Amino acid sequence: MTKPEPKKSAAIASSKCATAAAAAASAAEQVNNGSVDPGCPEQSTVTKARVMKQTSRESLHRKNTESEVYDDGTNTFFWRAHTVTVLFILTCALVYVTLLEETPQDTAYNTKRGIVASILVFLCFGVTQAKDGPFTRPHPAYWRFWLCVTVVYELFLIFILFQTVHDGRQFMKYIDPKLGVPLPERDYGGNCLMYDPGNTTDPFHNIWDKMDGFVPAHFLGWYIKTLVIRDWWMCMIISVMFEFLEYSLEHQLPNFSECWWDHWIMDVLVCNGLGIYCGMKTLAWLSMKPYQWQGLWNIPTYKGKIKRIAFQFTPYSWVKFEWKPASSLRRWLAVLGIIFMFLLAELNTFYLKFVLWMPPEHYLVLLRLVFFVNVGGVAMREIYDFMDDPKFHKKLGQQAWLVAAITVTEFLIVVKYDPNTIMLPIPFFIMQCWFLGILLILIWTLWRFFIRDITLRYKETRRRKQEAPAGRDCPLGNGSTAAPSGRSKLNGSSETLRQRKS
Repeated sequence: MTKPEPKKSAAIASSKCATAAAAAASAAEQVNNGSVDPGCPEQSTVTKARVMKQTSRESLHRKNTESEVYDDGTNTFFWRAHTVTVLFILTCALVYVTLLEETPQDTAYNTKRGIVASILVFLCFGVTQAKDGPFTRPHPAYWRFWLCVTVVYELFLIFILFQTVHDGRQFMKYIDPKLGVPLPERDYGGNCLMYDPGNTTDPFHNIWDKMDGFVPAHFLGWYIKTLVIRDWWMCMIISVMFEFLEYSLEHQLPNFSECWWDHWIMDVLVCNGLGIYCGMKTLAWLSMKPYQWQGLWNIPTYKGKIKRIAFQFTPYSWVKFEWKPASSLRRWLAVLGIIFMFLLAELNTFYLKFVLWMPPEHYLVLLRLVFFVNVGGVAMREIYDFMDDPKFHKKLGQQAWLVAAITVTEFLIVVKYDPNTIMLPIPFFIMQCWFLGILLILIWTLWRFFIRDITLRYKETRRRKQEAPAGRDCPLGNGSTAAPSGRSKLNGSSETLRQRKS
């Protein structure tokens, strides 16, 4: 059940060789351009040392962030491609439906069955023929399946977007006849006393009323989000920011109206905080875990075989995410974009069920969450690869592209189906707080990536100008000093020129 090491390892090795070759070529180019004098051994040695230091730093960064994988290369039936087998089974199923099954005379039933059959055929094609992503466990076909589901879901959202509001809501009845009916939102505010002395039977009834199915859902959701983002600071920022969004938008959705202790104690500290803590502990275990893979039939003991089957559902290798948002403007804007899209996807969960009239406990809401759990990890890994190594990953990954398109499409559906709710004016003091926060972010961005960099460049330029006279006195191989004129670099020294004339 072990898959041979993918071609990505060879690609990474080739990229390392290319990096070293590029560094050597850069050093040679400096010598040819005259920036490094070939007769000045100290300057050449410094340049070579600088190149070697840069290469060693890059290799050390890869070693610290990527785990080493040992694989015996066993290729079993489980990992082989089965394109012909799937095509044969699909053809047999279509032949059975065409020749042996009588078609019902129900138009609505035939329409539903035809749509489902078309989706299944597309999924069969995608599972066998789609391009693999960064994840390979438990099987690459599993992640290809979710890639095709992502395409189907985006097409469904596009279809809903192009309908009228009435037709779109009534279309949901084809999925579940119970839908298409306006439902009242539950108000989580009201009496916010943690201890209610007026209720002698149960003075803590307000706390027990809030203990519904969303409490374990909050914990599990943030545990999985931590495994996806792999950074404590980003998770805490998104968790706190979403509570501020609930405060800001509770005049639009009554569902956001919660007590203060429900916001900060039950959500941020208990559910979200505990989920983030458990997620970070799991990340620490995954980063320290040895990734040594051996074929199932090569393991002699039954205990080892059971352990190997269980580890099939763990990652094939591990990459530690180091976002470093303050290292460059590109990474800073990328991290801000990731946080924005996360918050938008969270808001879409509440607004979609509000505009499409779906109760919070409906199975479609749960299926959407399960969908994002499976595709979110792949999308985040592709975003990190694209941001961390743009030379090797020259374009955004397919799953990340689709997840971004789905998030935007869901928001457009909310805007189209209920613009009155979206356009409700936000209270003035809340607008002031958001403008102040955005202004502080802009000021910090300008200072960190423009004003501070300009100051550092000016100091570096001034330091180089002060060190330039000392660099001209570098001795050549014959003991003389390098002439500063451009003519001496082209035609040699003045002494050699006089000998040539004589």
